Amino acid sequence: MDAFTAGLLHRIRAAQTDLTRARETGDDFLADVEQAELDDLHRLAAEHGVEVVSPGC
Repeated sequence: MDAFTAGLLHRIRAAQTDLTRARETGDDFLADVEQAELDDLHRLAAEHGVEVVSPGC
């Protein structure tokens, strides 16, 4: 795995964790921000052919 892929996957995992935490604490604004970040990272992954496996799959 190259550095780009590893970094992208790390950022996706971090955004997922942050999104979960924001939802659990009821911070709707932060949840929206994290969801937008996660959407952007998934788009970037798709554009570069990086397969993202969701947790629990």
